[in-house]
Amino acid sequence: MIAVALFAVALTAAPVRWAPAPLSSDGYESSATFTPDGREIYFMRSDRSFRQWKILAARCERGAWSTPHSPSFAATPPGLDADPFVSADGKRLYFVSTRQNADGGDQLDIWLTRRDANGAWGEPQRLPEPVNSTASELLPRETADGRLVFGSDRAGGFGQGDIYIATPRADGWTVANAGAPVSSAANEYEAEVSQDGKTLVVVADRGTRSHLYRYRREGERWIGQGQVPADDAVFQVGPLLSPRGDRVLFAQADGARSGEFFLVDLAENANASWPPICGK
Repeated sequence: MIAVALFAVALTAAPVRWAPAPLSSDGYESSATFTPDGREIYFMRSDRSFRQWKILAARCERGAWSTPHSPSFAATPPGLDADPFVSADGKRLYFVSTRQNADGGDQLDIWLTRRDANGAWGEPQRLPEPVNSTASELLPRETADGRLVFGSDRAGGFGQGDIYIATPRADGWTVANAGAPVSSAANEYEAEVSQDGKTLVVVADRGTRSHLYRYRREGERWIGQGQVPADDAVFQVGPLLSPRGDRVLFAQADGARSGEFFLVDLAENANASWPPICGK
């Protein structure tokens, strides 16, 4: 009974705004990702209507985050970029972009840039089919075993959008639907997996608006653990789990402040040093 009570407390902890200067603005910040040393952050900024997406980068320098700037791989207008993710070893950065659309459309595909020995990002490459499709792909996240988890509203799914898992092979990629209960007849369109593969957070609209839903891996199955605490009156987006899977950083609207990052603990005694603290 004690363990159950503690677990309930961990799941009902209120989220706290995480908006260090100068990362916060009057725009909508979301989809943060950090390099392994915690010295760089990449994130998405959009307008107050959650449109006109772009990726920005900042470094922790002299005890403070630098003014965010466009990274070297940023799309040339009118191309838009979103949903960056740095791999656990810091060598790869995935993101989604509209840059491949010659007609200026808003279909999003997954792109990859690799970091060279001098720390520079290389020329981005669009991932091949079947990872990409004629529909949009969202929030690509590399797992510890080298697979790629992402959302897509491609044909043949369970509902409006589903979560997919892409596996690299010697002769290309294979892609499979994550299946129930992660994918459903509703709209699941983003997913984040912890480094140990035991915790999953999904962004889904299941009848009201998009919220965060948590799952725990048990054997070969994902077991639902309910909705992650957040503001039920607005949507949540862009989840990022801590390395231990005990905290999740996400974005939601915050009144006059537009969209901001928020942090919530998923377990007792969560690691207070994450997200990386610039200046300490």
